[in-house]
Amino acid sequence: MPKPLLAITQGDPTGVGPEIIVGAWAQPALHERSRAVVVGHPGIIQRAVDLLGTGAHIVSDSWEVLSKVIKSSPKVIPCLSCGSDEVLHARPATIDPRGGQAAYDALVTAAKLALAGELQGIVTAPLHKAALWRAGHHYPGHTELLAELCGASDFAMMLYLPWPPAHGLGVVHVTLHMALADVFRNLSTEAILTKALLLDRTMTALIGRQPRIGVCALNPHAGEEGLFGDEELRLIAPAVEQAKRARLTIDGPFPADTLMTRARDGQFDGVVAMYHDQGHIAIKLLGMHRAVNITLGLPIVRTSVAHGTAFDLAWQGRAETHGLVEAVRVAASLAQGRGADTGFHSEHQTGLHDLNRSR
Repeated sequence: MPKPLLAITQGDPTGVGPEIIVGAWAQPALHERSRAVVVGHPGIIQRAVDLLGTGAHIVSDSWEVLSKVIKSSPKVIPCLSCGSDEVLHARPATIDPRGGQAAYDALVTAAKLALAGELQGIVTAPLHKAALWRAGHHYPGHTELLAELCGASDFAMMLYLPWPPAHGLGVVHVTLHMALADVFRNLSTEAILTKALLLDRTMTALIGRQPRIGVCALNPHAGEEGLFGDEELRLIAPAVEQAKRARLTIDGPFPADTLMTRARDGQFDGVVAMYHDQGHIAIKLLGMHRAVNITLGLPIVRTSVAHGTAFDLAWQGRAETHGLVEAVRVAASLAQGRGADTGFHSEHQTGLHDLNRSR
């Protein structure tokens, strides 16, 4: 099978995005299973090449030209130029609307190419949410922006850790970028069920079999039979039962602290977390720079690193690159027939249809 063609977006150029791209590009592992093109400003990418001293040659041209000559080589970086030259004046490690606009332009350009079938997937370097907002684009992050670009209503963020090698572990989040005080009113049985179905679909694609899924409780001790909150009884347990009727291998709700330990030890392949930090903290403790961010429910493949713009490291030549290499590898895997469709389609629709008939 031909290597899939992936776009790597530069993210916010004031952060570590450009240097992790250039640093990862120099590693043969990035090119083993895919061909890639960088989407961003070639001047920014050249700065990263100079910083890291990789000696890579940047080739910048129109998509019509680049798409015909893209190969897998650590020595040549094809760069599809987009955005304004104003970004060249944005200072490193600062929240600058010019950086936010550059990240937005690169993402939109890559997403449109993927939606048109010109690319088999996109891998995104980090953007800074405050800079994105200052540029006038009021989205909580990549996930929500991509969902709007793709017209997706059922979507989710999953952090995937390809470890232990025998199974890997995916954690999907029912609620995401919102204040903790808002989590309670955004939880519902339907939302929990939807995220579980999305998790089942994507993990099946990644590990080649139906995953064993554990569902987190919201409250300490899973609510202790209602003593510490009734969301487990009222919202989460009904979602688990509905998911079982939709033919998922799923159980819970379990207290999050013990569930994550059991998942680490291989008892579960996937976990449904109720809110952002409940899933993120556990995965990042297990493997901060090996975890991959996957957007579920889109008609295109999108992966990313599991870290942010890291202003404390930006443009010092010290940023970790392994996460981006892993994000490219996972995107290639999803694009190569084991799950190019990570959306809420086919088996999910069949499961919901059977569930509705059983009611």
